Amino acid sequence: MKSVRKTITAAATVLVTGLMATGCTSPVAAGGQGGTGSTKSLVVYSNSVSDGRGDWLKKEAGKAGFKLQFVDLGGGDIRNRLLAEQANPIADVTFGLNNVYFENLKKEDVLAPYTPSWAGKVDASAGDPTGKEYWPIVREPVMLVYDKAAYSSPAQAPSDWPDLWTEKQFAKRYEVPADLGGATAQMVLAGILSRYRDDKGDLGVSKAGWDAVKAYFHDGVPAVADTDLYARMASRKVDAGQMWLAGKATREQQYKVTTEAVHPKIGVPMTVQQVGLVKGTKKAADAKKFIDWFGSATVQAAWSKQFHTMPTNKDALAQADPAAVSDTNSFTEQDIDWSFVAEHLDQWIEKVELDYLGS
Repeated sequence: MKSVRKTITAAATVLVTGLMATGCTSPVAAGGQGGTGSTKSLVVYSNSVSDGRGDWLKKEAGKAGFKLQFVDLGGGDIRNRLLAEQANPIADVTFGLNNVYFENLKKEDVLAPYTPSWAGKVDASAGDPTGKEYWPIVREPVMLVYDKAAYSSPAQAPSDWPDLWTEKQFAKRYEVPADLGGATAQMVLAGILSRYRDDKGDLGVSKAGWDAVKAYFHDGVPAVADTDLYARMASRKVDAGQMWLAGKATREQQYKVTTEAVHPKIGVPMTVQQVGLVKGTKKAADAKKFIDWFGSATVQAAWSKQFHTMPTNKDALAQADPAAVSDTNSFTEQDIDWSFVAEHLDQWIEKVELDYLGS
């Protein structure tokens, strides 16, 4: 079984995409920073630039005087790439990863302290506990979604993750990750295993928990490289799978599939995407200006309207997409001990990749 680090190396790609016409109003024109002077070229590592987000951000940042080059990978892969490059960093800024990854990067001394100009507009407790090295930008649920056309009524559809592997009608009708390099896949795993915490169990999890994960992968249909979950639902290959809120909205339009997000009583993993300055960047001054611009109320409100996200910047909320805010708040947040998850996540991934993927 390939290791996570090998996965990163094989999968690493630098996106050099053209600008995409979006038809939206420039957030920078409404008071963004950096709109004058020479262009500031920055390398940005992120797991949150797919679905047109990177193209949009390049265009808007360009108006503010920033020229961005993205490295687009899954959340776990971004983290590991930053760790691998620690002695000779290539990235100037990273954003999109959640608290677990950022806290790990902080402990490994990958981040540099910086307090953005908008720090007073966010709940600092949603970011770095010491409030110095990473800051919250977007709050987003990680969900189980299903194709509404696949079921005659909501009562026939899954109502929680365990339904997938405990009720026979869902067997081989839902998609599971083919690898665990992505943040969404890792958060789903964390949400499942946290239900079975046992400090005396294997890696802090009871036997029932590992049996559940084994059944989850065994009864699921592995994801296919370069084929989106929604494309597979549109062709009736599968009926359900994992998704994040903004991804649901984008894909429903793209693939003409109407999906429903499951609202389990226990709640869902609620991630908070963060942004941080990479330690050792030779462009620290420009990188700080970009962080100030990107996390500003104007830019985050425009990002929300364009990509159906809920900003953490309090001033951005009033101008944000109201449906995105309502959808995010419709979910109960699962009670997860993220410190416990951070302590065990790498070991969980290794065990799943060795023992259960492809089972």
